[in-house]
Amino acid sequence: MFKIKIYSNNKLWEEKKLLRYKKLGYGVLSVTDLEKSLDFYTNVAGMQFVERDETSVYLRTSYDHHNMILEQGPEAGLKRVAFELEKAEQFDDAFKYLQEQGLNPVELSAEECQKLAQGRTLRFKDPVIGLTHEIYADIMQMGLPYTSANGLEIECLLHIVYETPQFNEYYDFFVNKLNFAVSDTAGRETSWAWLRCFPNPYHHSFAITEGPNNILNHIAFKAKTVDDIGKQVNNLKEKNVPILFGPGRHHPSGSIFLYFADPDGITVEYSQGMEEFPEEGAREPRRLEPSLHTLDEWGGSPQPGFGKYGKLLAEEAETVK
Repeated sequence: MFKIKIYSNNKLWEEKKLLRYKKLGYGVLSVTDLEKSLDFYTNVAGMQFVERDETSVYLRTSYDHHNMILEQGPEAGLKRVAFELEKAEQFDDAFKYLQEQGLNPVELSAEECQKLAQGRTLRFKDPVIGLTHEIYADIMQMGLPYTSANGLEIECLLHIVYETPQFNEYYDFFVNKLNFAVSDTAGRETSWAWLRCFPNPYHHSFAITEGPNNILNHIAFKAKTVDDIGKQVNNLKEKNVPILFGPGRHHPSGSIFLYFADPDGITVEYSQGMEEFPEEGAREPRRLEPSLHTLDEWGGSPQPGFGKYGKLLAEEAETVK
């Protein structure tokens, strides 16, 4: 049975204004070979190394101190996803709101925030499988602009996608608890939802798809130009990196895409030309057909390894502090 509600954007944001986001800030990936993954994300994906400590490697695609953190672990997957508030002054209201929603947020210590080069930061477990989510107020800006080692340019971490059998529960969490806006859905009994962290304009900074397991379907970077996607095709072939899907064009967002595999098989996307929404007067969400044409207007289809590797890793409660 179709359970989720599709709000009009106007109604949603008349009712819910307590959480306003600047952007998807970063993700924390557990990787099984830290040195191999560091080489991949710098020399293949095009991120810039910032620094490392005893447990983590920090990478960026912008002036932000980091847009991804890699950590050595026993299995590959997503450990944490973090969103930046629109303004630092909204932090206390955000904390109170999450408390009222029963999400039990915990503010990090000043020492932990300094380690992350962030302002005030809160963490909480999602109520679905217990994955750690984070909201922070600001992040240290680096003195020099981002540069890539491979000559390709990416502008930001664009979105993260979950595959989950608890689709309705995750939809409720992001839309009705965290106040994400709905851009599009797909299916009669909806099995895809593309969501944006309002008022960030990108068609989706987060998406969920229904599937048999809790999996990190993919992570996506915004390529600066279409040429960067074309060049990446040849770069991947030269380095014998598996291309999982594309190049192609997604119907929901209008973006041109290219998917490829990291050393653990996690699916990574280059995306360019995504639809952007105004804060006011945005179009209504569409219900789309869940077809291969919706997935790729150019008629392509993904390889068997697409979106199949990398777990959603729920940490022990005591690590959220």
